[in-house]
Amino acid sequence: MSMKSALQEMEQEAAPVRTEQRYDLAAVGTPPIESVMINAPHSVEAEAIRALRTRLTAQHLREGRRSLAVCGASAESGCTYVALNLAVAMAQAGIRTALVDANLRDPMIADLCGLPLSMAGLSNYLADDSVPMAEIVDTDLMPNLAVIGGGETPDNPQELLSGPRFRGLVDQLLREYDLTIFDTAPAKICSDGLRVATMAGFSLIVSRKHKSYVEDVKVLSKQLRADRSVVVGSILNDF
Repeated sequence: MSMKSALQEMEQEAAPVRTEQRYDLAAVGTPPIESVMINAPHSVEAEAIRALRTRLTAQHLREGRRSLAVCGASAESGCTYVALNLAVAMAQAGIRTALVDANLRDPMIADLCGLPLSMAGLSNYLADDSVPMAEIVDTDLMPNLAVIGGGETPDNPQELLSGPRFRGLVDQLLREYDLTIFDTAPAKICSDGLRVATMAGFSLIVSRKHKSYVEDVKVLSKQLRADRSVVVGSILNDF
């Protein structure tokens, strides 16, 4: 599957300020998520995400595949944008979806979803065996969506993502949700994303016009396949 869609970059926009207070969704009316699927549902970008959702539902979920790592060769490719909006779109379609911020070098999902500052994230869970899974999973943002933020930026992200605790978390999420989506760090910066993609077993490559080089994307595709992560498709942002 290959899609050329006019998706805009969210990662350069200012993220909402995180607070200690939980949003009252009944009063606000809409989830505090910075997603075009919620804030601009009739936009070209939202329609492109729905088209991606349709493709993945038909060619990925129906095959019994329950995980997907969103990978990019370079920063500013739009991985966070695609991962977040795709997760929201899947949840809106009634698909029980977990969104995990596995980019421990520059986590953004918690900010974009307005999670409380006091809430533990993935790095806290992986570094501390006493932190239960329930403390890092937010299921109150909207129906069918569970969000795990990145947590505090650790000194050893690759080691944490390579450990058995992360493997156990992935297995648990695959049992509890129809689809688990992982946001990952750029492959040119580190190999964290490749490790996550290997755990997930399936990956989606994201690139961006004027930001990503064809050769870098080709190298990433080869690396993912070499690490036994099935590349299910690719997306070109700002085409």
